Amino acid sequence: MVNQRRSGNHVGRSRLWVRSALLLATVSAVTLTAGISSAVVTPTSGNVTISAVGDMDLGNTPVLPPNPTAYLLPIKAAIAAPIAFGNLEGTLTNSGSDSKCSAGSTECYAFRNPPSFAFAYKASGFTVLNSANNHSHDFGSQGVIDTSKALKAAGIVQAGLPGQIGLVHVGTTTVAFLDFAPYSSTNDMLHVSTAISLIHEAKTLYKATVIVVYMHSGAEGASADHVTGKTEYYYGENRGNPKLFAETMVDNGASLVIASGPHVLRGMEIYKGHLIAYSLGNFSSYKDFATTGVLSMSGILRVTLSRSGAYLSARFLSVHLAPDGQASLDGSGAAARFVAQLSREDFGARAPGIAANGTLVPPKGSVP
Repeated sequence: MVNQRRSGNHVGRSRLWVRSALLLATVSAVTLTAGISSAVVTPTSGNVTISAVGDMDLGNTPVLPPNPTAYLLPIKAAIAAPIAFGNLEGTLTNSGSDSKCSAGSTECYAFRNPPSFAFAYKASGFTVLNSANNHSHDFGSQGVIDTSKALKAAGIVQAGLPGQIGLVHVGTTTVAFLDFAPYSSTNDMLHVSTAISLIHEAKTLYKATVIVVYMHSGAEGASADHVTGKTEYYYGENRGNPKLFAETMVDNGASLVIASGPHVLRGMEIYKGHLIAYSLGNFSSYKDFATTGVLSMSGILRVTLSRSGAYLSARFLSVHLAPDGQASLDGSGAAARFVAQLSREDFGARAPGIAANGTLVPPKGSVP
């Protein structure tokens, strides 16, 4: 990660290759059949509203918050939405074996929380969590298996493992989550043709009309707040070209693109009528992520789309991260101003403005 720790090498000693899997969202009740988790989200309107945040973990065993649900309580009300998404930066497992890091390593980081912490995320409102990142395989195949099992038990949709599509049924509308990172142990954004084929699969096979693409991509740290438009590297590792990938996904049917991974906020653009948020930064940790300077700023992105995936509205709520990583709303709006500035600098005429109340203001004529 940044400052306090460097991102661990994503190559573990063993990998779990997951065949194409379908995970259906759950909000009220869960039905388990043949490995499929299925439930129904009751819509409050004919549209689809999604709250999204960036990287999350809840400490690293044995350094854990005494009450993980209470730790997330300050942001529970702000996250509340029919669909609430975040990046799970680590594993949910009690297995300490098969760590990707050698004993005594000071430059490799492997993260795990108890499987029961999945229920803390659910109690806080999260309905979809991402596993396409460089920490999902920190404890080998057993860690992956345990994480998937824990999320299913809590009624949370998982997306991002190879071939995996997360589906949420909002009334009669099907929303597909397609999550990517620059690793072969996840849906691999470095293989663009495969990514495009997953979008087509979601549309044709599962009849999804709203396609949300997530990418865990880009360099890391306080100095990595700009979108370069080029392939980005971190400690020599190819972290993909976020701008090229995101715009390609929209070209091929994505309704919305959200991202994290740089551990710092980045700007947003309206591209061909669709919103791309290039990094939502860190969101919640417990003594794991650096929280100094711009790294103390985070946010909650709330987006409303039509049943067909058209952009309708969005709002960015500024969040402050305490020294221990706990997130709380920031009435000063510092994070929103920072994102608006980055957006103008990186995307010019395609940059949305952000009003004082956090409402995104797309450039005139940029959305239908």
